[in-house]
Amino acid sequence: MSFFVTFEGGEGTGKSTQSKLLADRLIQNNENVVLTREPGGSPGAELIRTLLVTGAADRWTPMSEVLLLYAARADHWQNLIQPALKDGKWVICDRFADSSTAYQGYGRGLDLGFLDTLYKNTVGSQKPKRTYIFDLDPKIGLERSNRRLEKTGHAAIEGRFESLSLDFHERARQGFLKIAEANSTRCKIIDASLPPEKIQEIIWSDIVILGLVPRI
Repeated sequence: MSFFVTFEGGEGTGKSTQSKLLADRLIQNNENVVLTREPGGSPGAELIRTLLVTGAADRWTPMSEVLLLYAARADHWQNLIQPALKDGKWVICDRFADSSTAYQGYGRGLDLGFLDTLYKNTVGSQKPKRTYIFDLDPKIGLERSNRRLEKTGHAAIEGRFESLSLDFHERARQGFLKIAEANSTRCKIIDASLPPEKIQEIIWSDIVILGLVPRI
């Protein structure tokens, strides 16, 4: 049986690490898993990702930005996520449409109804089975993310969103919390200030409670 699980949150919240840890644990549990990310995840979407995460903060208007994101999402959905789900696989995705709502909707001020229309015309009615929203003070998250970018040498390459104002990131954080409140059966808020091993166990326990894997 296929399951679609997404990891959401601001920069530097640890969701990428935790999405990989969940994928690895599911594989150890003999599940068939596809680990992917947005923007990106498919060859066409990865090309668009480069346009989105590089360059100056004001490189794109909010509308141009979200249309690029949904162009990438359409390719990702059609060529990777949807086929994997039809094949009965787990799909673990580091960011999905909630990021567009939080960043370009609440953060950039685009109309939420318009974003819903984009989603319906790109993905349809299907939603993730579970969404983990990693919540953290944006100042701490940005410090974490910038340290990682500097350590990997990507600060000048993939730091466009990190270069946006702290006010923007705070609006996005509040947007994620509003999304979680409005979709309480799908979303679970994760305190991203907790130790990584504690977060990993919280997520795995939740997966078990939901009945997505057998109790062992």
